[in-house]
Amino acid sequence: MQNSTLQLQRRLKNRHIQLIALGGAIGTGLFLGSAHIIQSAGPSIILGYLIGGLIAFLMMRQLGEMIVHEPVTGSFSYFAFKYWGKFSGFLTGWNYWVLYILVAMTELTAIGKYINYWWPHIPSWLSVLIFFVTVTLANLANVKMYAESEFWLSLIKVLAIVAMIVFGVSLLITADASSTASVSNLWKHGGFFPNGVDGLFYMLAFMMFAFGGIELISMAAAETENPEKNIPRAVNQTVIRVFLFYICSLAVLLSLVPWNQLNLGDLDHSPFVMIFSQMGIAWAAHLLNFIILTASLSVCNSGMYANSRMLVGLAEQGNAPKLFTKVSKQGVPVTAVLCSALLIFGCVILNYWVPEKALSYLIYIVVAAAVLNWMMISLIHLKFRQAMKREGISTKFPAIFAPITNYFVLAFMLMMLYIMWTQGFMLSVLMLPVWILLLFVVFKSVNIKS
Repeated sequence: MQNSTLQLQRRLKNRHIQLIALGGAIGTGLFLGSAHIIQSAGPSIILGYLIGGLIAFLMMRQLGEMIVHEPVTGSFSYFAFKYWGKFSGFLTGWNYWVLYILVAMTELTAIGKYINYWWPHIPSWLSVLIFFVTVTLANLANVKMYAESEFWLSLIKVLAIVAMIVFGVSLLITADASSTASVSNLWKHGGFFPNGVDGLFYMLAFMMFAFGGIELISMAAAETENPEKNIPRAVNQTVIRVFLFYICSLAVLLSLVPWNQLNLGDLDHSPFVMIFSQMGIAWAAHLLNFIILTASLSVCNSGMYANSRMLVGLAEQGNAPKLFTKVSKQGVPVTAVLCSALLIFGCVILNYWVPEKALSYLIYIVVAAAVLNWMMISLIHLKFRQAMKREGISTKFPAIFAPITNYFVLAFMLMMLYIMWTQGFMLSVLMLPVWILLLFVVFKSVNIKS
């Protein structure tokens, strides 16, 4: 059978790669997840996202060095397979696939709730079905259709955040003496660390998960025009994106209303919505609901794309059935897309039938899989660098201060596991070695011929 990497078409332009990267960096972690963090860390959340952004950038530079050197299908699973061994490729690939199956399921289910905000009489399952079919069709059409849909979904998020920052700054500039809006809100009400440094430290793990998905651009490497130019550009702009969309937006919004005056009792609502609502700007809730909806749709869209390409890569390694290497005339791995879509839809069905406690165990797997994913990228990069050194090869996009930064990222991830252990996520940490052992047993017991 012809190698599917040759069949996948390089049709992703620079603007597609840039917005796919933006889409990965801007998710519901910013719009929704920041509520719990503000309650615990106060304004120091700004510093926390700056630290998280630095770790994400270092990890992306490590991944970027590998994908620019070899822009292939399957991304870091391919590199794990090539430079570390077959089980490493199996572990990395299937872990990533399961991670995004569960993430896509969660985001797709959330869309039903966002639609109910406007039209509560519409059954959630109907909204989920409509958007599920839409995302699946976009991924089945061709890679350009996926790229265009993700381009516009991400563009909505980007423009909305920029507009909020500009609008927030204008409110700060025009605020009178009776207004609560002031930059001094960042340090007046209990200080920048109102709950001490510990208040920020124990929230770092939650902040890091907001950056999950930033590595999605690596999955598009095999279908990117001029990857040697476009991939480094997307990776290098990670810091700018994080600074603008996380740091600036939160700094402005926490200046508008003192953090301790925010009504954060319902952590299912966005602090962005709460801030503008408390300021008497009623339309903000509807605008933010639309933005959050597009954010969830964007993640689900990218999740299905990443999953299908990871299946192609796993099949090429011999770690998945060869039928997943089949590619249509339009350059789409149809079987891989349909397999991922079927399981994503099955998980949506489970949301209606599985008890709440059982679903929480799935979430534990997501948390553990995300930590494992990032740790594996740094470990694989160490193996990659050792191979390049042995062969005397100089790469075109070297990681920053490697291997020191590799050990720094790994140490930080271990610290995240410690935080999770102490903050009520002990089961997540315990499931990590269980999950690895399970994949090892499957790997050993199922003999998939190349």
